[in-house]
Amino acid sequence: MSDSKPVLAILGGTGDLGTGLARRWAEAGYRVIIGSRTQDKAEAAVADLQQVMADRGIAQVTVEAMGNLAAAEAADIVAMTVPFAHHSSTLELVKPALKGKILIDVTVPLVPPKVARVQLPEAGSAGQIAQNLLGEDTQVVSAFQNVAAHHLQEGKGLDCDVLVCGDKKDARAKVIELVEAAGMRGFHAGSIANAAAVEAMTSVLIFVNKQYQCHAGIKLTGLAE
Repeated sequence: MSDSKPVLAILGGTGDLGTGLARRWAEAGYRVIIGSRTQDKAEAAVADLQQVMADRGIAQVTVEAMGNLAAAEAADIVAMTVPFAHHSSTLELVKPALKGKILIDVTVPLVPPKVARVQLPEAGSAGQIAQNLLGEDTQVVSAFQNVAAHHLQEGKGLDCDVLVCGDKKDARAKVIELVEAAGMRGFHAGSIANAAAVEAMTSVLIFVNKQYQCHAGIKLTGLAE
């Protein structure tokens, strides 16, 4: 693994989405930390992930387990895949550790039981809530909301595009590098205010997936090859 690669942490990373991203980034040569509210849960997720990789003949990867705060402190770039119900409390916990860093917010403001209906928060989006809460010391970038965890877990090429929103172009560019490392195309999609549209699309995709029994994503057309 190249020393030039940033250390990545995934807070609330024990679910299918978090471990799917962890797997793809680890395979790409990044040191990845899976964070959880409890150390035991993080360790169990890492053990399961390592077994999956070993079964597929992938052994030379670095994946570690930590509590969410320790993971955020140890990482250069932090991703967060927690349910919306735990979004603000997790941000409050790790806020001091995120100063000067990029936070990739993957959270979608789904409101059970009607998760196939768009129900955005008053602030506009989870990404905007994160930026408001963390302030200018942290660069919040919203991404990966429209990617099916099922496909991330497959461990092969992923025919899906990722819209990347954030107020700083250089931060978006770094996240696009991680999108590409995970096997997808990433695109600048404007400021964090635009995250509202991307997060809303997740509920639309949930409806489509239920209607057609699939794992749909999004794909941009009309772009120069």
